[in-house]
Amino acid sequence: MAADEYFESNNKLKLVVFTSLFPHPGQPNAGLFIRERMFRVGRQLPLVVVAPVPWFPLQKVLRYWRPHFRPDAPYHENQQGFEVYHPRFFSVPGIFKFLDGFFMALGSLPTLWKLKKQFDFKIIDAHFAYPDGYAAGILGKWLKIPVTITLRGTEARLARSSLYRYFLNKAMNRATKIFSVSDSLRKVAIEIGIPEGKTLVVGNGVDLDKFYRIDRLEARKKLQLSNTAPVLVSVGGLCERKGFHRVMDCLPVLISSYPDIQFLIIGGASAEGDWTEKLKQQAAELNLAKHVRFLGVLPPDHLKTPLSAADVFVLATRNEGWANVFLEAMACGLPVVTTDVGGNAEVINHEALGKLVPFDDQRALSTAINYALANNWNREEIIDYAHKNSWGQRVTTLAEEFTKIAAQSSEQTAQYK
Repeated sequence: MAADEYFESNNKLKLVVFTSLFPHPGQPNAGLFIRERMFRVGRQLPLVVVAPVPWFPLQKVLRYWRPHFRPDAPYHENQQGFEVYHPRFFSVPGIFKFLDGFFMALGSLPTLWKLKKQFDFKIIDAHFAYPDGYAAGILGKWLKIPVTITLRGTEARLARSSLYRYFLNKAMNRATKIFSVSDSLRKVAIEIGIPEGKTLVVGNGVDLDKFYRIDRLEARKKLQLSNTAPVLVSVGGLCERKGFHRVMDCLPVLISSYPDIQFLIIGGASAEGDWTEKLKQQAAELNLAKHVRFLGVLPPDHLKTPLSAADVFVLATRNEGWANVFLEAMACGLPVVTTDVGGNAEVINHEALGKLVPFDDQRALSTAINYALANNWNREEIIDYAHKNSWGQRVTTLAEEFTKIAAQSSEQTAQYK
């Protein structure tokens, strides 16, 4: 469907999803969790995505040293029937990142102005409070449109800086509603001065059409894994925060109990960096070549194979909001071992689902992995928990909230006419 036809064919409440973290041909795996959530909302309420990308004159030069730095994105594309725009905004790496919020708003204004005339959207729905939510707040003021912000995990770290705490407070005070993917993030908003009644927890869900358990032996055959080897699996961007290196540090101890243990690493370069070579070097230095396999980036509908082949999902992450990947692993029957940070305890909220350990405690992590491998888990119970966290209710809640916000905005506008 052509863009003009799409804009003219819908008479319902319309949204603009505003986020700088969204998949595009240069970064096909960035922000998949946002697309998964909002395209499902888009089946009920028409939406267009505005996903601004950072730019400054010398960034192509930096790619000689950092090949994955700010990959190019098309200005416009169609994804799964939804229009997606990638306006550029001025952004100098490093110490000037605190200016990103304002320049993101300025760079996105022409696109939003054009969409306001064509698409007549009623809400700007931003993801991440800074810089995206801050920019959306400015755009909402300029265009006289209500704004919602979804907190997704970076806010807890940014709130520790007085400068960014100010930006977060400004962004969230401008917004009409603050959604958070976990209660821990909702508490961050309240701690910096946002009224509790303005916040609402709407966690992420799991796509049960893509994530389900397949035959374990068949999955292992596809991956050329032994039928008897204990198998760990981690999925995520290969950056420091996700902690693949912390899991790898546990392997020499675990090998003494499980000589044929295998660790499957699934992922690649991310917006937070690319530790691929560091991790491969670490595996070589620890003599783990026979125990660690890098499977690279896999499409979401291919992940059920390694997840079904594994025994335990492990992620020694520094911070998470609400990690979709936990539910995806559990939908395939895997218990989860992870760190007790961010919203992880809200997902792994019962001992029947896995083990939580203190962050950066290698001994506790090794012990928990060892326990998870030795324990006789009720995998049907784990799968059932994942099924209770599918997308249906979450999307219904979001659609209802957006409808209320638009109705209230219309009433307020009518009062001043």
